[in-house]
Amino acid sequence: MPLTTPKEMFARGYAEGFAVGGFNVNNMEIIQGIMEAGNLEKSPLILQVSAGARRYAGQGYIIKLMEAALAENDLPVCLHLDHGQNFEICKEVIDGGFTSVMIDGSHLPYEENIALTRKVVDYAHDRGVWVEAELGQLAGVEDDVDVEHSVYTNPDQAADFVGRSGCDSLAIAIGTSHGAYKFAGEAKLDFDRLEKIKALLPGYPIVLHGASSVPQEFVEMANQYGAQIAGAKGVPEDLLRKAAASAVCKINIDTDIRLAMTATIRKYLVENPSHFDPRQYLQVARNAVRDMVAHKIRNVLGSSNKI
Repeated sequence: MPLTTPKEMFARGYAEGFAVGGFNVNNMEIIQGIMEAGNLEKSPLILQVSAGARRYAGQGYIIKLMEAALAENDLPVCLHLDHGQNFEICKEVIDGGFTSVMIDGSHLPYEENIALTRKVVDYAHDRGVWVEAELGQLAGVEDDVDVEHSVYTNPDQAADFVGRSGCDSLAIAIGTSHGAYKFAGEAKLDFDRLEKIKALLPGYPIVLHGASSVPQEFVEMANQYGAQIAGAKGVPEDLLRKAAASAVCKINIDTDIRLAMTATIRKYLVENPSHFDPRQYLQVARNAVRDMVAHKIRNVLGSSNKI
């Protein structure tokens, strides 16, 4: 099955109260694990590539890995650019075969964000490519994203932004954050703000970034085998499921995949000190990705059996 855009995925997700996972990919094992989980759960998938992943693996390698994955699987899959910093990067990946891009002008003044998003929209729509934008800012650090303080999305501004920019989906800030250290106290999401945006933009797909839950079992496993991950805390999965049942059609998950892989590899290497073949520990890491993604699909996104 060829790559698709999120259009049909999101339309069904909005109508049926589920979200599609935006899973970040960096190498072959992560792609294989995500695809295997999608097959097990019969779920649509969005595989997304950050600027850091493009530098690490190379855009050409990622596209070829995606071609191999699509040749072996019959799933609706979208290849998405995560946090595109400027028009040029969006143009490069669109020309390279991506079916969805995010242009992140959230750090810019409002009018400049609209203008940049509109420029990407005009180029992308002429080529059948979906455009996600962002309004408001999430605190936290992840790849090239480094923001000290959150700026929650203004609902009235969101409606104006969508109308003037023409973006197809909008990432909003309601309390999630990037990275593994999301909350110092009680975790909360501003559902009143989400419902106001939903009322002003009926039927419109909303996106949540920074939505990993940082499962404590993997934090503890990593620390038991030599890591130093103190105080990491994510978004509770029940809050994310509630968001997916509303207007949120895409939930980004990256940190949880990294955490599951790293904790599993650490454990394997300590328990098997004589092993040095990367295939040995990367196989268990790939299985950890599969299990994490399948869990998210079933229990957080609600997208099992939606193809």
